[in-house]
Amino acid sequence: MHQMTTLYKTLLVTTLITLVGCSSSPTGRKQFAILPDSQINQMGVKSFAVMKQETPASTNTPLKQQVQCVTDKLIATLPDKYRNQAWEVVLFDDKQVNAFALPGYKIGVYAGMLDVAQNQSQLAAVIGHEIAHVLARHGNERVSTQLATSQALALGYQLSGEATPEKAAIFQALGLGAQVGIILPFSRAHETEADLLGLAYMSEAGFDPRESAQLWKNMAAKGSSKTPELLSTHPSHSTRIDTLQKNVPPHLVTYEALVADNKQANCY
Repeated sequence: MHQMTTLYKTLLVTTLITLVGCSSSPTGRKQFAILPDSQINQMGVKSFAVMKQETPASTNTPLKQQVQCVTDKLIATLPDKYRNQAWEVVLFDDKQVNAFALPGYKIGVYAGMLDVAQNQSQLAAVIGHEIAHVLARHGNERVSTQLATSQALALGYQLSGEATPEKAAIFQALGLGAQVGIILPFSRAHETEADLLGLAYMSEAGFDPRESAQLWKNMAAKGSSKTPELLSTHPSHSTRIDTLQKNVPPHLVTYEALVADNKQANCY
């Protein structure tokens, strides 16, 4: 009885830790980020340095200029706190269809992404999404949530009596439940938030926000993961396309106003 009571307390503590927000994201969503941003940024900078050593940068000057131009246009729309940072973007000579951003203002785009992002606005959707991850402190949230969850389960294991096969099985199940019920949905929330923030960034920079949904149609045509959305860190392509299309209208107004003033982006 004591063992199960402790388990329930552990679950309660884990849930409360995850739900309590210490700050707010740019969309107003409550966040749980317990680590100093300076520490997270250092981790990002070190990781990026390792990636540059392991994967060669592209030598294709026109493509590098296009990626840099799109990035510069997007960064120019950000608040001073972020616009004035020393952003670094690298086009990696790798055919995988991927891009990423790391704390510390680092952006990586793989050459294979340019086969799917077929115009400047679709590339802006990709890079704007990655910039949003940095501004919304998703890296800090991810590490903080995983740290809090693992610590809570470890504490519960220590306080719940002697080690038995039954106890091991229970905590294994709790770990899986935390992964599916807390960490994975949290990551999907990050992806959706980054998509919506990216819409704002790209339209304010003079890129057509309608191309964001088309990008994911291209991704779906390229091939999709067979992992069920419940067990994935990303929304399904259909969910993503539907969310983007529903949120395009106000950003389309911003973009069309820039077009009317001949201020749309021109990177290609």
